[in-house]
Amino acid sequence: MKPIPGMKSKLLSYSVVAILLGSTSFFAVAANNYEAIVQTPDGISYVSGGVGDESTDRLNSIAGEFNLKLVFAMKSGEYLSGVRVVIIDAKGKTLLDTTSEGPWLLTRLPAGNYRIVASFAGKAEKRQVAVGANKLRTIDFRWASE
Repeated sequence: MKPIPGMKSKLLSYSVVAILLGSTSFFAVAANNYEAIVQTPDGISYVSGGVGDESTDRLNSIAGEFNLKLVFAMKSGEYLSGVRVVIIDAKGKTLLDTTSEGPWLLTRLPAGNYRIVASFAGKAEKRQVAVGANKLRTIDFRWASE
C-alpha cells in the first residue's frame, strides 16, 4: 500500500485542531457550570456555594433571581459547607433535599410557609419561614461546635 502524499500532515493537522477545539470546549463548560443553578423535578431552582471571593461575587450577582437565602456557619463565625438542607412546604411535601456546596444556598420557592431543616455533623437546626414571591429573605443557621 502506498501512502497518499500529504495525508500524514493533514491527519496531524486535523488531530491538533480537534484536540484544541475539544479542550477549549471543556474549559468553557467548566467555567459556565461553576455553581450551576439546579432545578428539581418539582421546578424548584437553587444554587449553593460561596467559598472564596469569586463564588461570593457570583452568588451576589444572581441573588435577585431567588427569594430565599440560607447561610451556614459556626457560632464562631467560620462558614460551613456540606450542610444537608431539607425544605418542606405547609402540606408536608419535601420540595428540596440537597447538600450545600458552600455556606450559601439560594432558592426560589412559591410564596408560602416552609419548614427548613439544616443538618451539619449530626446536629439539626430547624426554622419555620414565611417566604414572599419576590423579596429575598435571608435565614442564618449557626452551630455551636462540630
